[in-house]
Amino acid sequence: MTLGSLFDGAGGFPLAGTMAGITPLWASEIEPFPIRVTTRRFPDMKHLGSITAINGGEIEPVDIVTFGSPCQDLSVAGRRQGLSGERSGLFLEAIRIIKEMREKTHGRKPRYIVWENVPGAFSSNAGRDFQAVLTEISRFWMRSTST
Repeated sequence: MTLGSLFDGAGGFPLAGTMAGITPLWASEIEPFPIRVTTRRFPDMKHLGSITAINGGEIEPVDIVTFGSPCQDLSVAGRRQGLSGERSGLFLEAIRIIKEMREKTHGRKPRYIVWENVPGAFSSNAGRDFQAVLTEISRFWMRSTST
């Protein structure tokens, strides 16, 4: 199995994947220090840069896409702007990339997606943000698996 990591940080998902026999192929991250860490840990993993510049139909399809979108706007320690916040709203960019990849592969890839976030994601906007996450994912996931 193969893995792509969006909002990669210091490569937690690729590391866990590698430990489970999964091959990380690419990652998206913009912070220089975490990129240096993952470049050293995973020299064969491609770094794609900013999530806003990636087209999911043009990158190598993977079995698993992982993403831990910026959580400052969802966190109970933050300002609680929710998905409408500047950082946590980037979640929709991950969904766009996954959608594009599934369209390009006729719903075959990715087979799995893993979204990691803070506990505040469940209570942000009285739970409406988490409902929006589930709705957005299921809207295209079910459509692309039924074709």
